[in-house]
Amino acid sequence: MLFRSVSYIRTDEQLRQLFRQIEGETLLALDTEAASFHRYEDRVYLIQLSSRSATAVIDPLSVTDLSPVGKALADPGIEVVFHDADYDLRILDRDFGFRARSVFDTRIAAQLLQEPGVGLAALLQKYLNVHLDKKFQRADWSARPLSQSMLAYAATDTHHLTELRDILRDRLQASGRLAWAEEEFRLLEGVRWTPRENSDIDLLRIKGACALPPRSPAILQDLYRWRDTTARTRDKAAFRILNNQPLLELAKTPPKDGPALARVPGVGPETARRAGKAILAAIELGQKVSEDRLPKTKRTPKPKADPGFVQRLERLKVARNAVARRLDLDPGVVCPNGTLEIIAGGAPQTLDELRQLESVREWQVVEFGGDLLEAVAQSGK
Repeated sequence: MLFRSVSYIRTDEQLRQLFRQIEGETLLALDTEAASFHRYEDRVYLIQLSSRSATAVIDPLSVTDLSPVGKALADPGIEVVFHDADYDLRILDRDFGFRARSVFDTRIAAQLLQEPGVGLAALLQKYLNVHLDKKFQRADWSARPLSQSMLAYAATDTHHLTELRDILRDRLQASGRLAWAEEEFRLLEGVRWTPRENSDIDLLRIKGACALPPRSPAILQDLYRWRDTTARTRDKAAFRILNNQPLLELAKTPPKDGPALARVPGVGPETARRAGKAILAAIELGQKVSEDRLPKTKRTPKPKADPGFVQRLERLKVARNAVARRLDLDPGVVCPNGTLEIIAGGAPQTLDELRQLESVREWQVVEFGGDLLEAVAQSGK
């Protein structure tokens, strides 16, 4: 036990016992801890679970059968509360194939209520006078054993979440926005992990690569490969091997030996001593790349936008911003720019046409669909 009503679950039997204890409860809170800040291969290293009566911290490295958690998520009769559910749902799907059927997201609720702070710490402080210590915000949750302080910290992420849900739900109901939130929650049920495509190194993802002189991108490419291989072998986050900025500097002005390498900002004597030969070898490989095989770092120019599309988009933004002021919500919460672009491209003329467009919500159609259609219509005049 960590503190009152909190258990540390490390065996299958302990997990089964927990679910026997909370059997019949229709509201659970759930959170996960991963370690992408520390590890190359990210995964779920901790699952926090709370009912109204109990809180548990589950160790998925020790528990071999997590199916009770998956069954609870898949049960439409059990509402599962998250704070900022999107990533949790994606990695639960990725690592265990778990998918949710009934979600309440306190972050989305807070956004629709125009809370000045939508982070969990701010909401718990405001509504429950609970102070979340950020001491372990970037802790390595893959490390074992976990200290009692780390476990207690993890438990607080769900320990008060059911009570916070009640408060925010009541406020949504009172404001007439509960249906808006429920539509957003239903969309979360379809969230799935989407793996990145296996493709060659995209140097355009590295800020500053486009400004490098002609041969430097080839050096950067081989340095990137060295870093990626090293990070994978050592199971460390890539930036912990070497940050992007020193990679760019090495590609731009390649050092010729160990002492020169050690003087590069962001490298230093320790990295030069430990990995200097490998870094210099990667630089040499890049320098030997033939002219016809040099990587491309220039972005493909975007085609010129259709003037009608641009005009519709601008009028839609004006209309959306006016709605945001009327509803006292952030414009991005009312309707993100990406959705406005879809509407501008589709140029709907009726509410039915509007609701058929991708990413358009029913609550948006009902609340201000007419404003959006008017903006589209005016752009053609």
